[in-house]
Amino acid sequence: MILSVVIITYNEEANIARTLASVQTLVADGKGEIIVVDSGSTDRTVEIAKSHGAKVFIEEWKGYAAQKNSAIDKAMGDWILSLDADEEASPTMCDFLQLILFGQHKEEFANFRGGMTFPRRNCFLGRQIMHGGFYPDPKLRLFRRGQARFEDRAVHEDLQLLAGSEYNPSLHYAMGDPIAIIHHSYPTLADYLDHMNRYSSLGAEMVTARGPMRFSLFNILLRPAATFLYNYIFRLGFLDGREGFLLHAYHAVYVSWKYAKAWELGHAKKTS
Repeated sequence: MILSVVIITYNEEANIARTLASVQTLVADGKGEIIVVDSGSTDRTVEIAKSHGAKVFIEEWKGYAAQKNSAIDKAMGDWILSLDADEEASPTMCDFLQLILFGQHKEEFANFRGGMTFPRRNCFLGRQIMHGGFYPDPKLRLFRRGQARFEDRAVHEDLQLLAGSEYNPSLHYAMGDPIAIIHHSYPTLADYLDHMNRYSSLGAEMVTARGPMRFSLFNILLRPAATFLYNYIFRLGFLDGREGFLLHAYHAVYVSWKYAKAWELGHAKKTS
């Protein structure tokens, strides 16, 4: 069986080498390929990707889901592993994939038609966040070619198995934790604030697509406060120390921004 690793990029020189290095054992010796769809990076992303043997395609930005589906369409492998440019496959995840794709379990896995989820460890300011709803954060990432697509959403797009596909969300636990994807998401507060601003704007667009949004103190004040209390207290986010506090505090701010921006968009349409 052949494995295709698919990744989309834009100015990811700080991350892409780590991501590509993590999957080299899975594609070495003709076992697979790496597909990178770049949307016009102005840094060394493309150069680094090519130096790791990736097939690089330059395309205009079409949105997260469309860009990722474009990468999937270019894959030639029997199986496809989708990763973000700031993620890496943990060594135990690679060991597991070696066993089921190329090793002693490949025959029993050969007839599986569908997809598999993996837990994701999200990092914030260098710390892996293990509570507050941020772990295990299961993500469908490995699937038989032709069996899954990214749903058409402006933000928080996820892979969806197509009708008739099998789904085995627990098979990857056979070797035990930590078979996981490591997500190096926000190494600095500036990174997270930039993410909050960008994603709250996209989230606001999704909210207003469902209808006009009134100015609501519930959405702008009470909903964010409830989000913080639920994740930080009841889902034990406080166990992640200072980093956990900052993450949940700013995540509540993100919720407030999203609904404030949704109201702003609706208000602007009324007055235009």
